[in-house]
Amino acid sequence: MADHEVRTQVVLVLPASAGSGAALARCAAEAARVAPVATVILELDPENPVAAPELAPAVEQIQALGLATLIAGDAALARVVKADGVHIPASKSVAAAFYEAREILGARSIAGIDVGRTRHDAMTLAEEGADYIAFGIPAHVEDRETARNRRLELIAWWSEIFEIPCIACDVDTPDDARDLAEAGADFIAVRVPAAVMENGVADFLSPFAAAISAHRPAA
Repeated sequence: MADHEVRTQVVLVLPASAGSGAALARCAAEAARVAPVATVILELDPENPVAAPELAPAVEQIQALGLATLIAGDAALARVVKADGVHIPASKSVAAAFYEAREILGARSIAGIDVGRTRHDAMTLAEEGADYIAFGIPAHVEDRETARNRRLELIAWWSEIFEIPCIACDVDTPDDARDLAEAGADFIAVRVPAAVMENGVADFLSPFAAAISAHRPAA
């Protein structure tokens, strides 16, 4: 993970069920050609589960690109497929999920947490050893504009005070990416729709990369 003197990087969020291991790796490679991708999160779909033998090749091939690879929400699966760690999505039981992940994966694997909008969870879990703190916008939130402003405030607050890296999650537009980078986000998480994975990743991601690169951290 980067520190605040390094330019903002991208966390690529890919739907794990959207293709073969080779297809997911190609998508990650294409993304890395147009954006400063540091990490890939493979997102699981409960309605379209992916078994470990299907997921393991994707993890291995993405790691071969030099990208850390995390599994969203399933520490046990992350261990089986030899991922670099787990990304814990926002929930009311996020603290319990973090402690369980540490038990399963140990201290050497990455365990990062999306705390949603709660400063208390962010500070508590950072003290407990989270590798990064993420601030996102829960899917059920209806007032998205207010939520975006709140996320921006949280990123600015965190980056000003704390050393542990922060990720801005659920970033939908390049303008949001630019604003969050300027606020101090270490990473911008961009979810790639399944529809563009086959041949549209570069076109989809390039505007985000341009927006992020427009921000240059102070020396």
